[in-house]
Amino acid sequence: MKYIFYLLFSFISLSANALTDTNTLLEELKNEIAKKNVYDGAKDVRIQKLKVYQSKLSQTDYDARFDTWDKLYTEYKSYQFDSAYVYVDKMISLSKVTGNKKKEYYSYVRMAFILLSSGMFNETFDYLRKVDVKVLSDVDKVDYYFFLGRCNYDLAKYSNDKYFTPDYISAGNKYIDSAVSFCGNDHIMHTYLLALQDYQKKDYKEGRIRFKKLLERDMPISMHLRAMASCSLGAICLEDNEPEEGLNLMIRAAIADIRSSTRETVALFTLAELLYKQDNIKDAYSFIQLAKADADFYGARQRKIQIGAILPLIAAAELNNTEHQKNRFLMFLLIITALAILVAFFLVMIVKQLKKLKVKEAIIEGKNVQLNHINGKLIEDAKIKEEYIGQFFKAISGYIVKLENLKISIDAKLSMKKYDAIHTFIDNIDIKKERENLYYSFDHIFLKIFPNFITVFNSLFAEKDQIWPDEDEVLNTDLRIFALIRMGIADNETIAKILEYSVNTIYVYKMRIKAKSLHPDQFEQRIMDIKAFDYD
Repeated sequence: MKYIFYLLFSFISLSANALTDTNTLLEELKNEIAKKNVYDGAKDVRIQKLKVYQSKLSQTDYDARFDTWDKLYTEYKSYQFDSAYVYVDKMISLSKVTGNKKKEYYSYVRMAFILLSSGMFNETFDYLRKVDVKVLSDVDKVDYYFFLGRCNYDLAKYSNDKYFTPDYISAGNKYIDSAVSFCGNDHIMHTYLLALQDYQKKDYKEGRIRFKKLLERDMPISMHLRAMASCSLGAICLEDNEPEEGLNLMIRAAIADIRSSTRETVALFTLAELLYKQDNIKDAYSFIQLAKADADFYGARQRKIQIGAILPLIAAAELNNTEHQKNRFLMFLLIITALAILVAFFLVMIVKQLKKLKVKEAIIEGKNVQLNHINGKLIEDAKIKEEYIGQFFKAISGYIVKLENLKISIDAKLSMKKYDAIHTFIDNIDIKKERENLYYSFDHIFLKIFPNFITVFNSLFAEKDQIWPDEDEVLNTDLRIFALIRMGIADNETIAKILEYSVNTIYVYKMRIKAKSLHPDQFEQRIMDIKAFDYD
């Protein structure tokens, strides 16, 4: 069981790594595509230098002109068909004018390459048939037979049937054998040709070995050959049911094509088709568009036909994908809008509730203030009552004792019939003195409860109208009236009885003093606001 889990874990890890490699390579390819203008710009600079150079050549310097046109052709051969055709055509014309058959046949081979790249098979064979192979150098013979082999391979792929395809492949293999025989010490070309032949023979094992050898880091191959080898090895992996590795090699081939400014390429087209089958529609559409642009720029007829066959499918999938994303976006937008409306609704409700809460808090705060004020008044009243009740219980107890002593004395004198002594005893009772004692007691108790009363009271008047008691007084009549009011005795008749004045006199006192205050309308309220002793 543990081996099964180990194998499963290994498979999952390998799949994850393959996916990571593919994503990394795709990002690298996109970065290279973004730099495509840089690579093409470098090629354009080389081309422009060659054009300037050839414009300065003498019309009679045939060799220099031929070599310069050949270099321009080399720059254009996988980049732009029309321009490559112009320069190879000039090479052919100059060769005929000078009667140089070797250069003429050399030029025919060059012409065959771009015609083959453009998908013109008949024209390719026509030009190759004109060549006298014996006149060519070994290097050119390699190209000659390679182009014949590749032309047959491409025809086999184009026809793709059981009748003609085997014959095309067989013929192609024979031409490749001939090309290999002239490679000499060119091990790189030798390896590539045999690998290509292995692929056509479906000998994928040998082909894989040879292509991998070419792609080793220390192999000094051109970027264009690296692209072709990667593309062919990728095709072998796809045939061997290794889609991830095949896909990665196609990406590497496309990267190499971009770096070499190759517009006649199969890698990007194949990559788009593979990504389409894997439902990576976005990248597939982007790459097939670029492949189409390259084919249009180069003028590759065969590639245009291949791209035209799959482009509508990818474009339709991209359109569906775009519509799906649009619908998803609209749905998302509707959800967001609904949520926003819901949030706005709740915000409005919360704001309303907060306003109501603030109103209630203000009411509660006001009630708390009132309660605190009431509590203060209750505590104050309790203290006042405590002080006064205690004091008046004491005073009443004293009067009861006096009355009891008076009763005993009068009863004694009555029993002894000393009536004159009774009159004398009664005459000795000083009511005025008793009232003064009452006022004295009231004044001291009041100022004990309201120690700041006199000061606060006088702060309500201008200095000239302030009322202060004399040195031998605790409170005078004016102060005593408002002291009784502060105690809660607001009735003029009650105040008049306590102070032994008429009701009218008390009223006059109050109005006169109130009129002199700084705030007559608020005077009595300010009197009531005078704080008692600290009762917190």
